[in-house]
Amino acid sequence: MKKFFSSIVETVKIVVIAAIIVIPIRYFLFQPFFVKGESMAPNFENGDYIIVDEISYRFRQPERGEVIVFKYPSDPSQKFIKRIIGLPGETLEVKGGKITITKDGNIQLLAEDDYISSLVKTSGDFEITLSQDQYFVMGDNRDFSYDSRRFGPLSSNLIIGRAFFRAWPFDSFSKIEVPLY
Repeated sequence: MKKFFSSIVETVKIVVIAAIIVIPIRYFLFQPFFVKGESMAPNFENGDYIIVDEISYRFRQPERGEVIVFKYPSDPSQKFIKRIIGLPGETLEVKGGKITITKDGNIQLLAEDDYISSLVKTSGDFEITLSQDQYFVMGDNRDFSYDSRRFGPLSSNLIIGRAFFRAWPFDSFSKIEVPLY
């Protein structure tokens, strides 16, 4: 009987130690996320399992091209995954299927060939200036993405973290890279 209780005490110790290690990592550093829908295809498919880095943005600002997970502005219980296109203080213009970014008098045509086909055109015809705490996000599958073109700029306080690692499907197991502009 004494051996039985000793084994139970050891099992409880292991569970408590594992919880002390795993819970802070899960709730403060990294979080799993399942991609739902086709808004990020072909780079992320429905059912992909992503690990989200929640800590990086505590030390630095999000960068253009990073894929982020955020709370949907109209319903924070829903989480979306999109790519950052516009940064705080920039003016974005979508015209003729192209995106132009202006900041401090510098004009840049956004080159997206690293992550979407050159045949893909961004729909819309508008201009928007972002405030100092706003980002403009879009899905890679532009024709089938519900993004900042519809719900407006994304407030920085809604960003959960950046997509850091793809863990599933296994044949796509990799660190998620940021395109160079």
